[in-house]
Amino acid sequence: MQSLDEILKFPLAGNTVADWSLALLAFLITFTVLPLLKSYLERLAKRPLQMREFGAVQLLLRLIPRTSKLFMWVVAVNVAERFLDFPTRVESALHVLILVGIWFQVGLWAMTVIEFLLERQQGRRGGADSAFISSLGIINFVARAMIWSLVILLALDNLGVNITALVAGLGIGGVAIALAVQTMLGDLLASLSITLDKPFSVGDSLSIDTLSGTVEQIGIRSTRLRSVDGEQIILSNADILKSRVRNYGRMRERRGVIALAIHHSTPVEQLRKVQGIVEQAIRAQRSARFERVIFKEISLTAFHFEATYFVADGNYNTLVAAQQDVYFRVLEALAAEGIHLASTAPPVPAAT
Repeated sequence: MQSLDEILKFPLAGNTVADWSLALLAFLITFTVLPLLKSYLERLAKRPLQMREFGAVQLLLRLIPRTSKLFMWVVAVNVAERFLDFPTRVESALHVLILVGIWFQVGLWAMTVIEFLLERQQGRRGGADSAFISSLGIINFVARAMIWSLVILLALDNLGVNITALVAGLGIGGVAIALAVQTMLGDLLASLSITLDKPFSVGDSLSIDTLSGTVEQIGIRSTRLRSVDGEQIILSNADILKSRVRNYGRMRERRGVIALAIHHSTPVEQLRKVQGIVEQAIRAQRSARFERVIFKEISLTAFHFEATYFVADGNYNTLVAAQQDVYFRVLEALAAEGIHLASTAPPVPAAT
């Protein structure tokens, strides 16, 4: 009967039974410990943690569940094969298997990082940012394509494949595809630019060249405006970025101008009262900030005054309402003082 020492030293497929036993033990321990460690960390992640508010901790808690069983199996095989000697072909096959598993896991972790960053950005912008939400699909698609393309290229490079010609071929093919769909790609990239740079958002009042309206929707390829006349204006995102855009929706205040033409027969004593009348009417508006009122010029038919002020609201309707009330107050005060506008002065009696 063979002794235990003889059994352990018995050759089997190029290795001794002892080597195979150690390799199997290492594989079982690694493939048992890693899933247990993953389960423990997942349970720990569900508990309330004071450090959960830190972004790095949140990201780490997201990466743990995305660790695949394939990756743990590859790690266990990598640990076990260190106790064994295999022929060159078998070593190469195991090397390929391990690299594929590792790079596949790297791709999953990279995608988790992108999803985490996009969710944080969406949380900062809030659910009302429809432009960003509508662009999440294209951002995810572009990110996935770039990540997995890079993972495949790096994996092939680690496997000893010359990727120079492959990268050159992909570059030429990408240029050809880009030329074929350059209009669509231009609109898609413009949509991403609008989403990230945020030159305007839904609800803003825009003036784009000769067109104006309120933004109703920011899509992947086009932006829709609703004009003051009621019709919908559809503009491609690429054309918008090439145009000069005036965003009235982000005005902190609007400037109002009042021009008065006082009849040329008005005495100087009454003319001096005009400035005070206009200033008092403007200061009576709660949202208005008075700037100045001046005696601007003298023409053949009238004395011209000009007043400027600011309304602390970007809404155009607020400016219109304030200006209307200012006009009423000015007209009432002028009438009380017997001061007439150039177009409303009483006729001068004819000389006899």
